[in-house]
Amino acid sequence: MDIAIARTFLEVVKTGSFVGAAANLNLTQTAVSARIRVLEEQLDCPVFIRNKAGAKLTPAGEQFLRFATTLVQVWARARRAVALPPGRETVVTVGAELSLWNPLLRHWLLWMRRECSEIAVRTQIDTAENLMEQVQDGSLDVAILYAAPHRPGVVAELLFEEKLVMVRTTPTTVPLSSQDHVQIDWGDEFAASFQAAFPEHPNAVVSISYGPLALEYILATGGSGYFRKGFIRSYLEENRLALVPSSPEFSYSAYAVHSTKADPGVMNRIREGLRVAAKIAV
Repeated sequence: MDIAIARTFLEVVKTGSFVGAAANLNLTQTAVSARIRVLEEQLDCPVFIRNKAGAKLTPAGEQFLRFATTLVQVWARARRAVALPPGRETVVTVGAELSLWNPLLRHWLLWMRRECSEIAVRTQIDTAENLMEQVQDGSLDVAILYAAPHRPGVVAELLFEEKLVMVRTTPTTVPLSSQDHVQIDWGDEFAASFQAAFPEHPNAVVSISYGPLALEYILATGGSGYFRKGFIRSYLEENRLALVPSSPEFSYSAYAVHSTKADPGVMNRIREGLRVAAKIAV
């Protein structure tokens, strides 16, 4: 089985069309069709039903889906294992959303260097959707995410539970208007919860997608915003920020997401380090 054919099959499944798969893989639609035709010849049965709406899996295609996923995952692991740096027994690839990178993943990297010197580490920052896809296709061992979605063949383990709380700059005697509130992108679930809690709140004058940058901004200009409670604890203790009385709090838990086929021994080491890092970070 050609791994490129398996990847093409998975891309057609993901996009729901040969055109979408071709665009994502930087191939012509003819090349995608040729690869799927070879696959169907090898399996001796059709895997897609083609129509104007796109491509839908046949029952045989549904059966092949889990095998294609495994093939790609195994191949990705094999490539990583062969490319081991000198003196290392294995390599793990870990990705995280930007807002989780500091301090959680920073503490985890230091723990891995200290406790798991035999393991090489590769890390990356990406969107939650891209990280989930890479866990599913085997190119990423673990993804650290907020509000991890349910996906087949993937396990989401709770790392820590945290709250998003509204804080404002001090002194609290200085009045703030609704226009001083900075909207921070904590994901669709938070956005919906915020809208439900503050239906009359006007659209934010300033919106920032990265929490630490938003914090620097309101500390410099004055204002309010929702932040992870653990992240701003020291600012509360130093009286640089204050909790806004009677404001609602929102749950914002972090998860370690990995394939059900992940190596148990390696996952135990990664999991141990993440738990230690979470206790420090939260």
